[in-house]
Amino acid sequence: MSELKSHTRVNDILLGPLERPALQWSAAHMPAWVKPDHLTALGSVGAVVVLIAYGSSNGNLVFLWLATLGLFINWFGDSMDGTLARYRHIERPKYGFFVDHTVDALNIVVIVLGIALSPLISFEIATFVLVGYLLMSILVYIETYIEGKFKISYGKLGPTEMRALIVIINTYAFFFGIPYVEIASSTLNLLDVLAGAVGVALFGIYIVSVFRGARTLAQAE
Repeated sequence: MSELKSHTRVNDILLGPLERPALQWSAAHMPAWVKPDHLTALGSVGAVVVLIAYGSSNGNLVFLWLATLGLFINWFGDSMDGTLARYRHIERPKYGFFVDHTVDALNIVVIVLGIALSPLISFEIATFVLVGYLLMSILVYIETYIEGKFKISYGKLGPTEMRALIVIINTYAFFFGIPYVEIASSTLNLLDVLAGAVGVALFGIYIVSVFRGARTLAQAE
């Protein structure tokens, strides 16, 4: 952790050309009394809103709009805390890294638990994806320590794109219902199928990355 200050952020996401200017504009116009820790807390509030909204959507899909609002709040708080600190040159590298990513891990658990309690995706599939996501998070933190690179994105995809995809799913489900597909004479929830594929991809990327990283380090040492 002594070299944490010098690590490089890799955030080459698909929505970056839209997200980065929006965050910079928001940082420039943020009231002086708002601190990065306030935004971190705001992101957690958004995660709780998502949990409550998805849990309530079993009775009425209109709560999916509230879940979408919660995702926006979570995105804003999660993305703006570090942006504001860098804009004001008030970074605390070790404290910020520790608080930001421990809170992020809790927030993703809360959000996915909400999705698991909704009618969109089965509990088992949602938690399978959650485990894959947390494994990838652990890999990113280890690589940050070893390589000095903090990779926020993989293949142009990052947390922002994941939130955007969930918003699209919320909107589709509200207007058209939950999609189903016939596979091998069985009727399956298409969202379960897609989420399961994402989970398998996360596990696959994790396993391949671990083997590649171990081989590279073994050769270097």
